[in-house]
Amino acid sequence: MVSIKSEKEIKLMREACRITSLVYKEIEKVIKPGMSTMELDKFAYRIIKENGAIPAQKGYPSGIKGVPDFPATLCISINDEVIHGIPSHSKIIKDGDVVSIDLVVYKDGFNGDAARTFIVGNGSKEARRLVDITKQAFFEGIKYATKGNRIGDISHAIGEFVEKNGYSVVREFQGHGIGREMHEDPGIPNYGKAGRGVRLEPGMTLAVEPMVIAGKRDIYQDYDGWTIITQDGSLSAHYENTILITEKEPEILTLV
Repeated sequence: MVSIKSEKEIKLMREACRITSLVYKEIEKVIKPGMSTMELDKFAYRIIKENGAIPAQKGYPSGIKGVPDFPATLCISINDEVIHGIPSHSKIIKDGDVVSIDLVVYKDGFNGDAARTFIVGNGSKEARRLVDITKQAFFEGIKYATKGNRIGDISHAIGEFVEKNGYSVVREFQGHGIGREMHEDPGIPNYGKAGRGVRLEPGMTLAVEPMVIAGKRDIYQDYDGWTIITQDGSLSAHYENTILITEKEPEILTLV
């Protein structure tokens, strides 16, 4: 069931989203070649705790028998890793790496969710274009995140823009509603037909998140049970924000 948030609930979500945005601003200042992904994870954890919140992803259940709960604050996925990469002391960020980070912050009963992709050091022209198109796909999608439109309008706009630019969207994973739970209804695919799906109403809070692959859209799950990787080894990027549907234009809660 789709949740319509009250003004009080939206106020609480704003704070979780503010902290999410703050973490990314601080990561952008420190991320560099030679860092381990675990260093970044601990850095983010400290900021979250200093702001009276907790990392919602830490301990999130895998849902797969024999696969442990997610062990870290951040999902950090590098180059051909699409999403859900597990931070590690042994995974060192190199010059030119495409580093996608996904974070959910929980505070006072509500979640804020966002993802960013960073090109560390001297990235290739191809990598920069991929990251730019992925980010722009989000903004193309939310042009349709207005009262009376449907989820399919957002999905169609994202998929059409990505494919027009020669890339592929991941179809096995999607955006989602968000609020008291990290994942709520409705699901928000990054492809589909316009005019389909749940109708948008003021008070809905959504995590819209294009996941884009430079090559073919085929993916596989790594042996760790979490990390999703491109089948052909091509680069991937991820961009996400939590948005609020209003009476007019959508408000991006994780860009503050």
